[in-house]
Amino acid sequence: MTAMSLQGVRVLDLTRILAGPSATQTLGDLGADVVKVEKPGEGDDTRTWGPPFVADKDGQPTSESAYYLCANRNKRSIEIDLSKPDGQALIFSLLGHADVLIENYKVGGLAAYGLSYAQLKDRFPRLIYCSITGFGQTGPYASRAGYDFLIQGIGGIMSLTGAPDGEPMKVGVAVADVMAGMYACVGILAALRHRDETGCGQHIDISLLDTQIAWLINAATNYLTSDKNPQRFGNGHPNIVPYQVFSTATDPLIIAVGNDGQFRKLCEVIGLSELADHPEFATNVARVKHRHALIAKIDAALLRQTRDHWIHALERVSVPCGPVNTLSQVFDDPHVRHREMVVSMPHRAAGSGSVRVLANPIRLSETPVQYRITPPMRDEHRAEILRDWLGREA
Repeated sequence: MTAMSLQGVRVLDLTRILAGPSATQTLGDLGADVVKVEKPGEGDDTRTWGPPFVADKDGQPTSESAYYLCANRNKRSIEIDLSKPDGQALIFSLLGHADVLIENYKVGGLAAYGLSYAQLKDRFPRLIYCSITGFGQTGPYASRAGYDFLIQGIGGIMSLTGAPDGEPMKVGVAVADVMAGMYACVGILAALRHRDETGCGQHIDISLLDTQIAWLINAATNYLTSDKNPQRFGNGHPNIVPYQVFSTATDPLIIAVGNDGQFRKLCEVIGLSELADHPEFATNVARVKHRHALIAKIDAALLRQTRDHWIHALERVSVPCGPVNTLSQVFDDPHVRHREMVVSMPHRAAGSGSVRVLANPIRLSETPVQYRITPPMRDEHRAEILRDWLGREA
């Protein structure tokens, strides 16, 4: 088997829902041995978040939801009751062989079981301990539960998303959770590098709110520079024009003009050459100032032809443009197919014998991602885990 980047790294995963599991799935994709600890009889909350569910051989739904499948491959599952002394003892035994512990309990929640970072750091000085919470380990909101929807609102992204005259809108996927998982991965990798150099573990404090604010990126910096709250532009852009969705004679079309040269080419293709030198539109600064007048002219021009006509014409002169695809169109796209962004994995509960999941987008030339373990059933790997980590029978 080809070597993997995190081969030999052992991760004890005490997370559920999405932020933590997405982080540990990425670590597993990169080769880490991830042990997913689940509550007996219940397991990860997302196992029941459906429909849709995986269908059995009779076409009936199983207990495996699509939501659970999205963030739990390349892990092995074991049920452990942390509230029981024997469960706590088993966790301590596993920690003796773990490089990383990742958890998303409420602040202080694991202290009742002797599993807080403060309680573990002296006993396991090489352990990297990553905590993911809604609001972080400190601060006036630290004790609050954090959910993606709430964080999108509190963290500002909803104030930027939606039509100018509509209501604030959340992003269509739980992106605050996903980005928290990404930042958790980065922190864990940095901590592993530090431990390689020093032999010392550390605590990583990941907050959904912190990471949500961090990925406001240019919108936040616009505010910090101007002290003005940005308005919602719908599918438009606060700093670039034209950069939005337009109507055509058939389907919506995205045009993303990034410089004055591209704007000139756009004008020539759509029959508005005179606008390229017009003082109100010739530069991006001018176009932002006069966006409404310009957009009205472009709208009228694009309605004369179909979306596909404009895509072909604009691509020929290297003006960035594209369709607004449904998911069926995304996965039928020849480029997406070429990039193999869907992976089929065997699954014993599925009537078809397999499930389809999204591929990992990280392309490593020497240590490629491998899809070794299907999102596990509850407690599926107890015997394997006890044998491989502790050298004992179940």
